[in-house]
Amino acid sequence: MVEKIFASADAALSDLLFDGMVIAAGGFGLCGIPESLIGAILSSGVKELTLISNNAGVDDFGLGLLLKRRQIKKMISSYVGENKEFERQYLSGELELEFNPQGTLAERIRAGGAGIAAFFTRTGVGTLVAEGKEEKIFNGQRYVMETGLVADLAIVKAWRGDPKGNLVYRKTARNFNPMVATCGNVTVAEVEELVPLGEIDPDHVHTSGVFVQRMIAIESNQKRIERRIVRAEA
Repeated sequence: MVEKIFASADAALSDLLFDGMVIAAGGFGLCGIPESLIGAILSSGVKELTLISNNAGVDDFGLGLLLKRRQIKKMISSYVGENKEFERQYLSGELELEFNPQGTLAERIRAGGAGIAAFFTRTGVGTLVAEGKEEKIFNGQRYVMETGLVADLAIVKAWRGDPKGNLVYRKTARNFNPMVATCGNVTVAEVEELVPLGEIDPDHVHTSGVFVQRMIAIESNQKRIERRIVRAEA
């Protein structure tokens, strides 16, 4: 069996990173993001990156750290939201942005992982999203063509993983991770718990180990919350 477990995030990524590469990152906001792997990309200094991710974390955490260091050239995402640096760089022309409706982004990632070059959807028809894209009529309705996404590297976070790379995500931390895990030429996963082979019930596997080439045990696991609102006491 090919050894998939690496000693650290730096070791797992050291020979995979290069300037100008495309990286797909799992997570939603700060939930289920691969913190350790993002940290290794940050410390490597690799630049001119294209990042496929629902959003870019917050200004001082997650993918927001890569934006702050000017390591990202382009974002393919669906939400700017909590990240003021993301907004600033985009509005000032420093950052390219390929905006997607959230469901379209998820399907583009899934399609890329499934070997589907393109698909048609009604989402975005008649809006800026459809500009410059091929459109067709099906059953009297207009559809816009979207292309599948494939990355040089996919990074994901899981709750549990075994030596073959089978992964289980926990609750809402599943989010974009299963799709992202399939769309990378190489997929690296960080897991909270590395368990022996056979420990995970096959019916409970969310991502098959066939998609995962490398794994690490989590080094950083802050599980921060983007925005916490506390209701005032009566």
